[in-house]
Amino acid sequence: MIDFHTHILPNVDDGSKSIDETFELLNEAKKAGFDTIISTSHYIEDYYNVNVSEREVWINAISEILKKENNDLKLYLGNEVYLTENIMELLETGKATTINKSRYILFEFPMNTKPMNMYDIIYDMLQNKLIPILAHPERYSFVQKEPDIIYDLIQKGVLMQANYGSIIGRYGEKAQLMVRKFLENNMIHFLGSDVHKKNTIYPRITQALNEIKDIIGKEKLNELTTINPNMVLEDRKIDIDEPIEFKMSLKEKMIINLK
Repeated sequence: MIDFHTHILPNVDDGSKSIDETFELLNEAKKAGFDTIISTSHYIEDYYNVNVSEREVWINAISEILKKENNDLKLYLGNEVYLTENIMELLETGKATTINKSRYILFEFPMNTKPMNMYDIIYDMLQNKLIPILAHPERYSFVQKEPDIIYDLIQKGVLMQANYGSIIGRYGEKAQLMVRKFLENNMIHFLGSDVHKKNTIYPRITQALNEIKDIIGKEKLNELTTINPNMVLEDRKIDIDEPIEFKMSLKEKMIINLK
């Protein structure tokens, strides 16, 4: 399996706080069944802004240590880029990066506010031959209230990455409900741990995998955990299943509308 979304590099964002913690996270990842990790440190202008070359040094150094320890875990470089009008400039100047220098870019929205210019920025990425991947759509409060936003974005060419923790309630009942609906309706294309700290999500990956498998089946689960992520790393085009537009039941609406 390939962990598509992680914060494992030390002292570059709100993830790992030391090189020791980084290796503890990598050991947890391997025990959880991952053989490949994509490092997607936050890039938020004027906040988390460690550039590509510095993070490449970390990836290469950690990979070399793993090799000396006969650990076959593979590491790749990416970013989780906070949506900004400057996103193309960040990529062109080497401040932020796509995943493994491919056409695929992982990005995130503000957690509680719908960006007014999101369609313009996404259109700009698509026009520049990038394939945007939205991190954890199930967690945004404005998406929880308007889930058809995700259907619309997929139709426009955006892919979706859900967090393992969402299905087991790690981010609350609303995110748990939304990720289930998205999985049921062909609206998730990748899964990631979004790990930040040791002894959090990796020990619960098996539980999350079992719950997701019950929803989408073994074959589709393999697609989200291994096949699609590998296509990204190889910069190959992914043919996705047609998303299914859905309506929320009265009970589901009540859960979403709870304060």
